Amino acid sequence: MRISTATMFETGTSQLGTLQSNMAKTQMQLSTNRRILAPSDDPVASARALEVTQSQSVNTQFATNRQNARSSLSQVELALASTTTLLQDIKTLTVSAGNGTLLPADRQALVIELTGRMNDLMGVANSGDGVGGYLFSGYRSSTMPFTQTATGAQYHGDQGQTKLQVGSSRHIAISDSGSAIFENNPTGNGTFQTAAAATNTGTGIVSSGSISNANALTGHDYTVAFQLTGTPPVRTYTVTDNTTGMAVPPPPAAPAMPYESGRQIAFDGMVFDISGAPANGDTFTVKPSEKQSIFTTLTNLIDTLKLPAGGAGQAALTNGLNTAHDNLDAALENVLAVRAGVGSALKELDYLDGAGEDRNIQYSATLSDLQDLDLVKTISLFTQQQMTLEASQKSFKTLSGLSLFNYIG
Repeated sequence: MRISTATMFETGTSQLGTLQSNMAKTQMQLSTNRRILAPSDDPVASARALEVTQSQSVNTQFATNRQNARSSLSQVELALASTTTLLQDIKTLTVSAGNGTLLPADRQALVIELTGRMNDLMGVANSGDGVGGYLFSGYRSSTMPFTQTATGAQYHGDQGQTKLQVGSSRHIAISDSGSAIFENNPTGNGTFQTAAAATNTGTGIVSSGSISNANALTGHDYTVAFQLTGTPPVRTYTVTDNTTGMAVPPPPAAPAMPYESGRQIAFDGMVFDISGAPANGDTFTVKPSEKQSIFTTLTNLIDTLKLPAGGAGQAALTNGLNTAHDNLDAALENVLAVRAGVGSALKELDYLDGAGEDRNIQYSATLSDLQDLDLVKTISLFTQQQMTLEASQKSFKTLSGLSLFNYIG
């Protein structure tokens, strides 16, 4: 078979180019430590590597979100810790205010101190989030949540909770509304609240009471009214259901019941007692618990300490302090519940961080299996390609040097 000189050169040049290209590709693989330099090298592995890379990027973003969530929750926890300390200080001052030996000047000093604590608490409730907003305004983060009023404080935020996605299927709230923390406090014992009328002139003191039969609760408003009749005067009381307008117990039972200081008064699943000597016409109310702002509780407490001592004034002071104790306990319990939720969220973030790190290691291992190079095998291949190219170059040089002119004498 005859082969033209042009064909021989074209074939040789093409073969040398192919060998050199293969060796260059192998050299690039060695320099990058990557088996796949282009999707065409392994389409299936390339597609899988792209999916894993995207999943790894999302996992990295979740880690960033968790870091941001931890920062925000730490600020919330710091504010709640300050709130807890302030409420505990206020409770201590309230206990001190019940000392019967205090002089008016002493109570005035307590008023000044409690006013300072309320201002401190207002400052905590209006804490900033570090980025120009407020922690406890809900979605209205640019609005200052609380402003002081004559009866306590007014809330200007909303009920929203900012959330961050910290996992593939997990969103965590990184803030709480000021309403949920500072205003969501049940009055009384959490089910019903007792109170003495402001117009009482006797020395009757009412307890916060408890539930004796939850199934018998009606959720109605009641009034306990006292009467003094006869000579010598006998103190009795009547209970009226203001919701139905009926006496408790209803007729034909005797509506007026004898009063004994400290003796339990029980009806419709509720039990409480009244001690002291209520005057004729004194009344006490029993109604379902309501939600009350801690600032309203503090304002009422300060107003109570301004009441005159002695007689009916001392009874009003004691009733007011008892009410403040109950409401402060409820406020502190609510704050501690919110803190528990924040602590639980921080613990979950730690768990998610560990799971995210494990997942990132798994993604890296998968990418290594798909993309990384077998160095020993590739170095052997590169050496073989290098030898093959050198041999081909020498063969082509020798072959291209053959000519009939070398044999013409």
